[in-house]
Amino acid sequence: MSKIIMKTPLVEMDGDEMTRIIWRFIKDELLNPYVALKTDYYDLGLTHRDETNDQVTIDAAEATKKYGVAVKCATITPNAARVKEYNLKEMWKSPNGTIRAILDGTVFRAPILVEGIQPAVRNWTRPICIARHAYGDVYKNTEMRIDRPGKAELVFTAEDGTETKSLIHTFEGPGVLMGMHNVDKSIESFARACFNYALDQKMDLWFSTKDTISKTYDHHFKDVFQEIYDAEYQESFKEAGIEYFYTLIDDAVARVVRSEGGFVWACKNYDGDVMSDMIATAYGSLAMMTSVLVSPEGYYEYEAAHGTVQRHYYRHLEGESTSTNAMATIFAWTGALRKRGELDQLKDLVDFADKLEKASIRTIEEGVMTGDLVALSSLPEKKKVNTMDFLKEIRKRLDQDMQ
Repeated sequence: MSKIIMKTPLVEMDGDEMTRIIWRFIKDELLNPYVALKTDYYDLGLTHRDETNDQVTIDAAEATKKYGVAVKCATITPNAARVKEYNLKEMWKSPNGTIRAILDGTVFRAPILVEGIQPAVRNWTRPICIARHAYGDVYKNTEMRIDRPGKAELVFTAEDGTETKSLIHTFEGPGVLMGMHNVDKSIESFARACFNYALDQKMDLWFSTKDTISKTYDHHFKDVFQEIYDAEYQESFKEAGIEYFYTLIDDAVARVVRSEGGFVWACKNYDGDVMSDMIATAYGSLAMMTSVLVSPEGYYEYEAAHGTVQRHYYRHLEGESTSTNAMATIFAWTGALRKRGELDQLKDLVDFADKLEKASIRTIEEGVMTGDLVALSSLPEKKKVNTMDFLKEIRKRLDQDMQ
């Protein structure tokens, strides 16, 4: 069988630990035999990020602007323990945060549903898609350790030199301080992306913040959404038979748990980070979640929404076989390849992405799965396999579908 030929490269961002190992497995077993992969490669492994003073992360984001589509492996965001472990020059910021700040846009995350894996919330019969704002807030913060009594103020200096000040806190002793921001352009893009996605998917849109406490910052998000909805989307939503709904984040959590699913839940950056993990876990596994960043300019970055699976990586280094779920990483690749095929009008590439996803789902639904899913599956017969054997089982089914 001749390989599918790509026209335009997609940006490939390699990552860390066990997901880096799985990345190579997927390419060798499920991609290279079928597709003549054309990628612009960037090593976002923590060691290389440190060697380049994190310039490689910026370069990867800029390359995404150039080519329009990227696929990213999971990466380490170092804490103090990681700085020591890897002997880093400094505690580098989240590569995801850096990339999202450059590309802007919105991250859409939705569960991969398979037969036999029932959500922990028994009334969830339809998928819940998290729409996460991808710019600013705590991910672009400035922090300060306070070591003595004093006064902290928020100061804005306009271009004409005039200053606006607001007291943050009078410290009587040591403490910590953080400043964060957002910009109207990004908030407006976030709102439109959510409204457009809801219309495309024919799903209700929920949006939540904490505007009763954050009466300026969060309330502004709420106002921007409402103004854009009223001016641009109200009639379209009515025609589509769907609803836009705003509520407080704590009320939203309660409503989500009581719901049957079937809606888009728009969240600010940090809220979306936390709630997407909650949704993914409740539907089955963090490794069963798709994730794509969509920018206002039409750039797409697909990634696995989970971490680098550190525990499995250390076992792998000891020579042990691990049963690590590769589904989210597979779907990151299929999402990127499908979008590349759509943009370049390559039907064969789009069809291949569809077939690989179906083969992956069919493998699980036929009872062959990794350890995380064995404990969750209600199928009468199921078989736990290691990661490599799981990929080989997918390939058997993919070969059948490609004939």
